[in-house]
Amino acid sequence: MPEFPDQSHRFGGKGNALADLQSADFPVPDWFAILPQESIDPGAITDALKKIGGVQFAVRSSGLAEDGAAHSFAGQFDTFLHVEKPEVVEKIEAVRSSARSESVISYCWEQGIDPPGAPAVIVQRMINPKAAGVAFSADPVRGERGLSVIAAVQGTGEKLVSGEVDGETWEIDRLGNVRARPDQSILTEAEGLAVAKLSADCELHFGRPQDIEWAVDASGKLWLLQSRPITTLAKQPDPTDLLRVWDNSNIAESYGGVTTPLTFSFARRIYESVYREFCRLMSVPASRIARADDVFPQMLGLIRGRTYYNLGSWYRVLALLPGFQVNRNFMEQMMGVKEPLPGSLVQSIIEESKTNRISDTLALIRTCFGLIRRQLGLPRQVREFQHRLNRSLAAPPIALSRMSGEELVAHYRELERQLLKRWDAPLVNDFFAMIFYGVLRGLCGKWIGDQAGTLQNELLANTGGIISAEPPRRIIRMAKLAADSPELATLLASPTAGEREKLAALKKHEKLQQEFESYLNEFGDRCLEELKLESPTVRDHSATLLSSIGALALRGTFPAESIISQTEAPRIENPLKRWIFHYVLNQTREKVRCRENLRFERTRLFGRVRSILRELGKRLYADGQLNAPEDVFYLELQEILAAWEGTGTVLDYAKLADQRRAEFKIYQLESPPPDRFQTHGPAHRYREFVASSGSPEIPVYDGSSLKGTGACPGIRTGKVRVVLDPKTARLESGEILVALQTDPGWVVLFPAASGLLVERGSLLSHSAIVSRELRLPCIVSLPNITGILKTGDVVQMDGSTGEVKILERADAS
Repeated sequence: MPEFPDQSHRFGGKGNALADLQSADFPVPDWFAILPQESIDPGAITDALKKIGGVQFAVRSSGLAEDGAAHSFAGQFDTFLHVEKPEVVEKIEAVRSSARSESVISYCWEQGIDPPGAPAVIVQRMINPKAAGVAFSADPVRGERGLSVIAAVQGTGEKLVSGEVDGETWEIDRLGNVRARPDQSILTEAEGLAVAKLSADCELHFGRPQDIEWAVDASGKLWLLQSRPITTLAKQPDPTDLLRVWDNSNIAESYGGVTTPLTFSFARRIYESVYREFCRLMSVPASRIARADDVFPQMLGLIRGRTYYNLGSWYRVLALLPGFQVNRNFMEQMMGVKEPLPGSLVQSIIEESKTNRISDTLALIRTCFGLIRRQLGLPRQVREFQHRLNRSLAAPPIALSRMSGEELVAHYRELERQLLKRWDAPLVNDFFAMIFYGVLRGLCGKWIGDQAGTLQNELLANTGGIISAEPPRRIIRMAKLAADSPELATLLASPTAGEREKLAALKKHEKLQQEFESYLNEFGDRCLEELKLESPTVRDHSATLLSSIGALALRGTFPAESIISQTEAPRIENPLKRWIFHYVLNQTREKVRCRENLRFERTRLFGRVRSILRELGKRLYADGQLNAPEDVFYLELQEILAAWEGTGTVLDYAKLADQRRAEFKIYQLESPPPDRFQTHGPAHRYREFVASSGSPEIPVYDGSSLKGTGACPGIRTGKVRVVLDPKTARLESGEILVALQTDPGWVVLFPAASGLLVERGSLLSHSAIVSRELRLPCIVSLPNITGILKTGDVVQMDGSTGEVKILERADAS
C-alpha cells in the first residue's frame, strides 16, 4: 500500500527529509511512497495519485543510504519526470530495478560500502516550472559557509542535475547581498533571494549545510523538491573563518613530536597563566589585559598531537606592550620564526590594539616606567623567586609515594599558587634578554660594521655561570674516572648490558659512584624532552648517561674542561657609544645567563609536578579508574584534579584514556604537519596541512652546501652522525652531531661532539646558549638537514656564517 508522509522515518533518505520538511510547513509538493517490502498494487496506486492530485508525476528513489551525510548516491538510481498516470506503476518497478545496475554496484565498490537493497520509491506531484535548479546553502567548491550558490535553468532542472547544461549561477551572501549574477538572468532578483533564503532555511532546519532542488511555477510560487546534506563540506575549510598561523620554530625544542593530552593541557594552562601575569608585571593597563582575555588561552595549539605556537595570539599579547613594531622583530629572533605574519593579520592586530591618543600615551608612559622599574629591580626579583622556588620544592614532610590523593592534589595546587601563577622573574628576564639581544645585534652592525650579523654570538660565548653547561663537564670528569678501569668503561658503553648491571658495577668504584650520585642529585630531573610529563628522567632511567660516560672513557681523549676567556668587545672610539655598547653587552650576557639558569629551575618544578601526577595516576589505577598507572598521561590535567575535587563530567576514565591512546598512536605513525602552516577555522576540517609559502620544508641548495643561522663560531670538518633518538646514540671521535632539535637531555652527547647542526632552534634556544658556553661550534635553523645529511657524510661547518659545505657523501665511497 502507498504510504503518505508521517514522522516514522521509514521512507529512506530522500523521503524522510521530505516528510520532515513537509511537517515543518516547507513548500513541498504532495507525494506518497512505496516501501521496499511492499508489493505494487495498481489500484492502490491509482487511489493515491488521486489523493495527491495533478496530471503528471515525478517517480524517484529514496534508499536508506541515499542522500545521507556520508554518501549521497547522487544520480545512481533512476528518476523519471513528467510521468503520466498509466505509466506510474511501470516506472516504480524501473526505479526499484535500478538498485541492481552496474553504476550503483561500481559506486558502492568505490565508496567501500555494501550494495543497497531495493529503495523506497517516491511518487510526487509534478511541478511544471518556468525555472528550476539546485541551490547550496554554502559554497561547495570554496567552502564558504555564509554564501549561497544557486544554479538555475529554464523549465525543469533535470538537464542541470544530469550535467547536460550549466545554467546560470548566482552567489548571495548571508546578508542578502548579491555577489554574482548573470546580466540577462532567468530569475528575478526577488526570486534569487527567495531561493537563497529557502536553502538557508533548510540548513537551519537540519542543522547543517544543505543541497536543495527547487522549482518556480508559472504563478511565481517557489517549491522545494529535495534537500540533502552537502557531503563534501565537512572536511573543507571556510576561507572566511579566522586565519591562524601555526609555527613550531622554538616550541619544538620543548615539545617535539607527539605530546600527550596531560602534557599539553598542563603546558597550555601554564602559558595562559604566566603571560597574563607577565603583562601585569609590565604595567600593561588592566583594561587592555581584560580585552585580551580570550587570547591568553590560545597561545598554544595541539594539531594532530603536536604542539604549535598560535602566532596570532603571541603577536596580540606583544601588541599590548609599547613599541610593537620593534618588539615584533626581537620576538621573531628569540622564537626562531623565519617568516613574519601575513601583513593583513599584522595590520588587524595593530588596529585591535589601538585606543584613543590620550589612553595610548598614558599607557605608554605607564609601561615605560614599569619597564625601567622591572629592569632595575630584576636582580632582587630573581633572588626572591629563587627563594620562593627553593621553599616550595623543599622535600615534603611526607614522601609523595605515601601521600593520599587529596594531599597530592593539595600539593599541586600550592605549587600553582606559589610558582606556576607567579613565574615572574623568568618572564621578565626573558623579555629583557630578547630586547637586549636584539639591541646588541643591531649595535654590532651599526657601530662595528658586522655585516654578517654573527659578532654578538661570539661576544656571548663562554659567559660563565650557565648551569646547563655543567652536566657535560661532569660527564667528562666521570669519563676520566671510568677510563682508569677499562673493564668498567667497556661495560658502561655496552649497548647490551642492562642498567642494573651497570649500576652494580659502578658501586665498586667509590669516587666515580660519588660523582654519579652527585650528578643525579643535582641534575636528576633533566631528561630527554624534559618538559613532557610522560618523559622518564635521568633519575628514573640512567642508561643513556651511563652509556655516554663509558663511550667517552673508551675514546681516551677528552674535551678540555678549562674555560676559555670571553671574546673582548671591539674598540669603539666614541666614549658615549663605547659605554652604551658595553652596558648593552653586559646586560645581554647577564640576561642570557639568567635565562638558561632559570630554565633549569623550571626543570626542577616540572620534575615535581611530574612526580605528583604519576602518583595520582597510581591512585586512579588502584581505584580501578585506569587500566594502567601510565594511562594518566592520556587524561587532561583538569580531569585528573576533578576526580578528587568533584568537578568532572566523566566517570569512565579508563575508556577515555584508551580512546585517546588509540588516537595518539595514529598521530605517532603518520607524517607530521609542516613546521609552519595556516588554517581557517577548525583544524579538523583539514585532510592535510600545506607548508606556508616562503617557508619551504626543504631549503634551496645546490647539492653541496646549505645555510642556517650561526649560533656559536668555529669551523669544523668531519663526519656527521645524524641522531634522531639520543637514547641509543654513540658518537665517535671528531664526529659532528646532527639533530632535529635538542633539549637539556641531549647534553650527554655534547662532550663527544666536535660540532652541532640543528634543524630547528633559534639564537636564544637551549642548544645555542649551551654550545656557546662550551665553545662547541653550532648552527641552528637548518631546515630538513636530518633528511639531507646521512651518517658518515663529511662536511665543513662554519658556526659564524651558518654555512655547511658537503665535502663527501658516505654512499659515494
